[in-house]
Order: sequence, then C-alpha cells, then structure tokens
Amino acid sequence: MKARRILSIDGGGIRGLVSCAWLQGVQDALTDAGRPGLLESFNLVAGSSTGAVIACGLGLGLPPAQMARLYREHGQRIFPGMASRLWSRAGRLFRDGPSAPRYDGRGLESVLREVFGTATLGELRMPVVITSYDTLSRQPVIFKSFRPEHQSLRVRDVCRASTAAPTYFPAHPLVVEGQACSLIDGGVVANNPTACAIAEAIRHDERVQHCQQLTVLSVGSGQRNRPILLKQAREWGALEWAIPIIDVLFDGNTDSVDYIARQIVGSSYYRMQAELVVGLDDLDDVSATNLAALDAMASAYLAQPATRTMLRALIADL
Repeated sequence: MKARRILSIDGGGIRGLVSCAWLQGVQDALTDAGRPGLLESFNLVAGSSTGAVIACGLGLGLPPAQMARLYREHGQRIFPGMASRLWSRAGRLFRDGPSAPRYDGRGLESVLREVFGTATLGELRMPVVITSYDTLSRQPVIFKSFRPEHQSLRVRDVCRASTAAPTYFPAHPLVVEGQACSLIDGGVVANNPTACAIAEAIRHDERVQHCQQLTVLSVGSGQRNRPILLKQAREWGALEWAIPIIDVLFDGNTDSVDYIARQIVGSSYYRMQAELVVGLDDLDDVSATNLAALDAMASAYLAQPATRTMLRALIADL
C-alpha cells in the first residue's frame, strides 16, 4: 500500500458539516489548479466518529458536497428533538434505566443504511482507517479497509461503531476478527486520527523512511473554546461532568495529536481548524441557527488569505 499522501478527518458530531465544507474547498482548489480530485490526490484517509462517516463516503466516491447534505437534511433524524428523545427514553426506561444514552441510535442507523447500503470496507476505492474502542477487551479497534480480516465488514456497521459517543448513543455490538465486541466512539481513541494514519503509512509504505517524507492534511470540525470555570471544575462531581467530560476528552486528544503531528511531519503537515462561536458548538445541535452558523464559519475560514495560501502550498506538495 502506498500511503505518502494522508487525509485525516476529526470527529465532531453535527460539526462534520464544517469538515465537508472545508473538504469541498480543497476539492475546488484542486480543480482550479487542474489537479485530480480528492480520491486521486490522497492515498490514505483516516476518520474518527463523524469523520469516519465522511472518510467512508469519500472512499465510496461521494463528493464532500453530497456528504454535507447528509448533515443538513438528516441531522434531525440522527439527533432527534426533545419530544422524540423523551418518547424514546420512556420506552427504554425499564430496559436501560434512567441514565440511558440521550439517543437510541435508530435514526443514525437508518441514515447510515441509506448512505452506505450493503457496501463493505473492501469495496472502498481508497485505503481507509477508522477508529473505535471495544469496552469488552478495553482495547482500541482500528478498522482497516486493506486488512483482509476487515474487508467483509459492512461500512455502515463500522461507522455506527465509530460514532457511538458515550452518553449520546448506545455501544454497537459487532464481531471483529472472530471476537464479539462492544464498540464505542473512535474519539475515545483518537478524535483526531492523524497519528494512526501516520503509523500506518510508515508501516506499509516502504518508501516512507521518516515522517518528513509524508504530506498530511488534517481536517478539523471546529475548535471549542467554551470555558469551564474554576468554580465549576473544582465543585463538579460525576453527575455534572457526565456530558462535559466527553467534549473535554475529545478536544484534549485532538489538540495533542495536532501538536505531535506538527512536530514530526514538519512543513508538509497542514491543519484546517477554526474556533467555534460559544454556544453554537455542541455535538448534537441541529437547529437551523446552528447549521447556518457552522456554514458561515466554514465559509469565512476558506475565504481567509492564510487559508488560501495554505491550500496552494498543500496542492504543490501533493
């Protein structure tokens, strides 16, 4: 497997809309430069959580603009509103108890089924790496479309596993390499899967002797900057931290991987990321106001001179 040119896509729930917009910006820049599209420009793509869905969509040949419509048109099915959540929770009360996940996962599963059908990892048109975590073995599970043992797995199952964020969605049961697994969100392992992709490139491409030979594009989904005040951090217990801790863990490992990749890859590492507006940064806010804000933020970032300069340098490197 040749893997010198890497594309990595962060998790971020509904903020995958931002990632798709930025990927479309990369696609447009490639077209303007008379270069091939994303499928031809990268030879390994990695994704975590919502980034896993986008990565697999790209692997099937779906353009970023089409993947963006998934978030705009089906966000309410993936993250149902309060009335639907309460009805679902009432039905799950005796089975799952009062602290059941916020969503039952049925809407997410139906959307993944419509997008990916019966496609398997082995049918993807480019090598793809997807992260997840098995709560039974307490080990990361890294799905690889080029690994024979994984090629018969359905794409929709792999994406469902990688998007099972604790407290938001139930774990996803799946048999992987003959072992029964209970899989949760890939963000637990690496919300920014760039390091996983770099490791695979070094392992599988004999031409890559050190990281500086790689060209890496790491696509974020917006940087949260909502503070947790000292008083809150000192006084919160398990109940108060239940939801915020997921965001903190995801954000923390995203930034740490960005730092590591920037140091080891050097000037051929490119990161697309921008700060989110406070109050419009939740993983599951599918309101029209939030979607419009995400669209505006993504467009503003692409219009910045620094972003255009970075894209020109990236294209020259590919």
